[in-house]
This record gives sequence, structure tokens and C-alpha cells, in this order.
Amino acid sequence: MKLSGFAGTIALVTGASGGIGAALVTLLRDSGSIVVATDITAPVLEHRAGQPPVHARALDVTDAAAVEALVDWIETEIGPIGFGVNVAGVLQVGTVTGTDDAQWRRVFAVNADGVFHVCRALARVMSPRRAGAIVTVSSNAAGVPRHGMAAYAASKAAATMFTRCLGLELAPLGIRCNIVAPGSTLTPMQTGMWADAQGGQGVIDGNPDIYKAGIPLRKLATPDDIAASVMFLLSDQAGHIAMSDLYVDGGSTLRG
Repeated sequence: MKLSGFAGTIALVTGASGGIGAALVTLLRDSGSIVVATDITAPVLEHRAGQPPVHARALDVTDAAAVEALVDWIETEIGPIGFGVNVAGVLQVGTVTGTDDAQWRRVFAVNADGVFHVCRALARVMSPRRAGAIVTVSSNAAGVPRHGMAAYAASKAAATMFTRCLGLELAPLGIRCNIVAPGSTLTPMQTGMWADAQGGQGVIDGNPDIYKAGIPLRKLATPDDIAASVMFLLSDQAGHIAMSDLYVDGGSTLRG
């Protein structure tokens, strides 16, 4: 089955410089979408002849005015946005007692406030057209407690429930909002937590000392694994899926 609904559709992607975001930009472009790829600094993108353009823009998702301005620019200069994907995110590790106020505020500003800012701006322009699809890339940590990740997990849980509530508001307009919840994925965010080259195997095996299950599929996800799941939820083939929270974690949370 080939996914459809992408050709000529304008897609806004945040966090496009990271592993998952960059993989998604490539898949969208290869499927014929016109992509606006954003990150805190403008992503460096490879142009491919014969394919739709990718517009790279700097965007701080914590700045509500900047988000609104970018959405207005896209709508005026490029065309109507059909897809929005929230990939931008930051990691904060540490115990609750070891987390200060600034660290807490930063992780929520990007992971929760940023999703709110982008989704609000997209809902404003999509609602009159009664068409569109939004996907938030959250985390399986939003649904399962993680030792030393309270701030990150709480921020992702907020983003997840916000996206589902938005989906309830927009579904009567034909606008679908869904979530992809990755588990451990081979990105710089993941490898940055490893103490050594064996860190990946430790993630796969799990750690009973901190009550963390391993990965039943015995492998880490790749950015393409997560990006492909996002593509499905954006596609025509997912036309009757709304407010869903798709865990893509190799079974590590022992849930669907």
C-alpha cells in the first residue's frame, strides 16, 4: 500500500534539524509535499532537483508571536498549510529534588508551550478550511513513569493530552490531530544519555534497579521508524484516525 495525500500539500515541521525531524522532512519531500522545515536555527537542507522545495526557517517555538508570524508568512507567501508536525523538543534528566525552577520551565516551554503555540496557530488557519492534519511527536515517557525524567515525562504528558483535547475540538471540522509516542530512538538526544558505547545495549536490556523494562523487539528505533509512523497518520489512509496516541517503542512500555 502506498500512502497518498501528500503531493502538493504544504507541511510545517518543527524540530527539523534533529534525527526524527530531518527524517520526516525527507519523507515528506520525497512524497511530494512542500515542506517548511524549522528549528531554533534554520536547518541545513540538501536540495534535490526535480522535487518540491524545502523552505528552511529559524523558529523558536516558545515565542508565540514568532510562531503566529511564521504561519501567516507561509499562508501568504507559499499557500495553505495542510499538515503540521510538532517534533521540537528538549530533554531534561535529573531527580525531582535535583531539578531547579529554570530547568523545569525550559522543558515545559519547549515541549508543552511550544506545541500549544504551533497548534493554536495552525488551528486558526485550518479551521475555516475545515481540512488539515496535525501530529505531535511526544514520548512513551508520557504514559509510563521514568526514573530521573519527571520534568521531561510531565511535559510530554501535557503535550499529549493537549493534542488529544485539540483533536476533540477540531474533529467536527474534519481536522485530525494525533500523537506518535516514540520509545528509545537512535538520535543525539538518546546517545547523549549513554555513559559509553554499550549504552544502547543497556537500553535494550532494561534496568530493574530503576524499574525500567527493556525493549522486547531487541533493537532501538531509527528516526525513519518514527517518521514513517507520522507519515501514516498524516496520510489519506489514516483518514478515520483522530485523537490516537500511537506508541512506537518496540513494545517497551508493554502497551499499545
